[in-house]
Amino acid sequence: MRVGISLTSSHAVKDPREGARWMIERAAAARQSGLDSLFVGDHHATPGPYYQNVPILGRLLAEWGEAPAGCLFLLPLWNPVLVAEQVGTLAAVTRGRFIFQCGLGYDEAQFAAMGIALKYRPSAFEEESYSIVQRLLRGETVSSSGRSKFRDARLALRPAENVEYWIGGSAQPAIDRAVAHPRRGARSGRVLSRTLQGPRRTPKAAVAIRRDIYVGESAAEAEQAILTTGSRGIPAPALVAGSVESVAQQFAQLAVLGSTDVIVRHLTNDWPKVLASLARLRRVREALAGV
Repeated sequence: MRVGISLTSSHAVKDPREGARWMIERAAAARQSGLDSLFVGDHHATPGPYYQNVPILGRLLAEWGEAPAGCLFLLPLWNPVLVAEQVGTLAAVTRGRFIFQCGLGYDEAQFAAMGIALKYRPSAFEEESYSIVQRLLRGETVSSSGRSKFRDARLALRPAENVEYWIGGSAQPAIDRAVAHPRRGARSGRVLSRTLQGPRRTPKAAVAIRRDIYVGESAAEAEQAILTTGSRGIPAPALVAGSVESVAQQFAQLAVLGSTDVIVRHLTNDWPKVLASLARLRRVREALAGV
């Protein structure tokens, strides 16, 4: 069982440099804790400040090591050629393996602001964006007469190592879509599924599941943290909070159910508590050795 982190990109701050600094410091703390992967999300036209995935990840990678890193792309909102170009550059900056997370998106206001019809998102994902990005990253020359119209697109700056593809979803149709792809599996809850296809690496399926967490000094301290910060409307089954031993046990149960990676976000934005929880995550990983 591997433990990675998805950094919160939404920060209500008066000075936007403060939110960026928080993300930079958390990436450094996650590296110090020996976490297995680092990610950021993807949203657009948000009501509050949101740090966009490509530029912020480029900065965070300066704090990261050789462990895998990546970001989410809500593919129906993007031109697929632009996505492939961004991935090519990010993969060149990443010292480790790059993981390409992708999903449909769901917010009608977000789609309207980006000039995309929400009802076409499944076909835009399946029939166009996802396959086009893969083909470009493989080095093919691609033309399209679909919703994205272009001719003879080719990616010159390609990743040195094949990227990993993770398909995300929480609704059952999205999970079914992930399962339908070869060598990809999924589990209920917010899911990311991937295929490992690096050089000299035997392809194998892996399943990642996201959990909002807080690792407390004790069970009582973790409970108090949740009472203080709230659960942000996250369903109880998607919350993991408690002592090091309790969190490790809950992660081990996810492994029994078939998950190979758990990607965490913190329930609280309280900086000292986040740092303390990240430090304890190292002990959680150590307790999971061999799981």
